[in-house]
Amino acid sequence: MTPTATRELPRLRRKYDEELRAQLQATLGLKNIMEAPGLVKISVNCGVGRATQQQSLLDGAVRDLEIITGQKPVVTKARKSIASFKLREGTRSAPW
Repeated sequence: MTPTATRELPRLRRKYDEELRAQLQATLGLKNIMEAPGLVKISVNCGVGRATQQQSLLDGAVRDLEIITGQKPVVTKARKSIASFKLREGTRSAPW
């Protein structure tokens, strides 16, 4: 990325900066705009309970999260078996 290239802000960040931050400042009675709370991190997770038996559900959830966030989610594998969750070691589990 070159120093002159500009990067477009995500929609939620842009909306927060342009609209919500000023409203928040007025509501809280803050004198400086920098006193208003800011967005640091947004986490999105998706639980797919039946994905242990049917892997196509997991693939659909991954596709949906890619569309929503614009990033490819990390799909983790089970480190150990858990009988009550019907989960075996090494199977793919839901992205979070």
